[in-house]
Amino acid sequence: MACRSGCCCGSSSPINEDNARFLLLALFIVLYLLCGAAVFSALEQPKEREAKARWAQRFEHFSQKHNLSRRDLRDFLRSYEEANVAGIRVDTVRPRWDFTGAFYFVGTVVSTIGFGMTTPATIGGKIFLMFYGLLGCAATILFFNLFLERVITVIAFVLKSFHERRRNKAVLPQNGRRASDGEKALAGWKPSVYCVMFILGAAAILVSCCASLMYSAAEGWGYLDSLYFCFVAFSTIGFGDMVSSQRISYEGHATAAYRVGNFFFILTGVCCIYSLFNVISIVIKQVLNWLLRRLEASCHCCFYRKGPHPHRHPRRNVVAPGHLRARRDPSIETDAINESETDPGRRMSGEMISMRDFLTANKVNLAIMQKQLSEMAVGHPRQSGGSCSHQNGFSGGVGALGIMNNRLAETSMDR
Repeated sequence: MACRSGCCCGSSSPINEDNARFLLLALFIVLYLLCGAAVFSALEQPKEREAKARWAQRFEHFSQKHNLSRRDLRDFLRSYEEANVAGIRVDTVRPRWDFTGAFYFVGTVVSTIGFGMTTPATIGGKIFLMFYGLLGCAATILFFNLFLERVITVIAFVLKSFHERRRNKAVLPQNGRRASDGEKALAGWKPSVYCVMFILGAAAILVSCCASLMYSAAEGWGYLDSLYFCFVAFSTIGFGDMVSSQRISYEGHATAAYRVGNFFFILTGVCCIYSLFNVISIVIKQVLNWLLRRLEASCHCCFYRKGPHPHRHPRRNVVAPGHLRARRDPSIETDAINESETDPGRRMSGEMISMRDFLTANKVNLAIMQKQLSEMAVGHPRQSGGSCSHQNGFSGGVGALGIMNNRLAETSMDR
């Protein structure tokens, strides 16, 4: 009670570490959205008002010049908007639904870019898109994850080679024992996430700059607009305000070579940006773990209850002080112990299991099944040592986080 009245947060129960990290991330995203909305509103709203005023003047001038009523002119503009959705443009563009145009469309679907310049208009096309995108997007995400795994492996191998050469130059081995000690020390070496992030960032910038040169020359865009298009396309945002390779032919350029180069740059850029985003997420998670430690140090009552409690076992992943957390090595298998199992009277008697014990046992079985599914998704069982993993805040996972788990120095269990 004293803790509740004396603490700013007013919490009386322990907070799960994963839930605390999730809440901090949700709060950060909300604040990030609010700040982004304020910045874009300040930058773009004056331009929007100016465009609206200019359009109202042009609309009034055109209706008076050609003696058209406002209603007839609006109906004509609505008809053009419908044609625009179907892919009709004022300037001559390439056919949208021939084989090459359809191939470009399905590429934007499975890569989740979705420029929006081409959309199915028939009922059959819309229904087919639902099933086609379900399988295609899943397969593409798997491809991105496998690409990330191989990129991390190659970067780790190269950085380890450089680290080994620098170590050998700094300390020359005098005998075989010293050399073998150096090899043992390098056996568990892993690259830092910051080095990997720098390399992936440099690769993404290089690909974007090279692609921007091609787009500015072929499409006639400014170089900054080309960089903007590269980020929008490579990050799979895909606004659709600028779309490459939409003309029938490109004068002074080999059209077929340009389309192949466009496909290559978009594929490479999406893979690089996807890998970079996932590595940056590791850094964000490190920041969240640092904030949790600061909150733990400044407000202990939010993370544990003061005073002993009979028959109380600490919850798994609870953010607790280090001296309390060190007493227990949490694992899914040992968490199956509950209050009923510690009561010798009930365990020795033939009393029927209570509903609370039944729900606790089901919860433990569900956690074990989740652990097995995670190990199968990653491709290899995780080593024992979950306590170290929880101290780092990278406790396995599936997908990109599962791939990078224990592959970087910051996510390694033996840190």
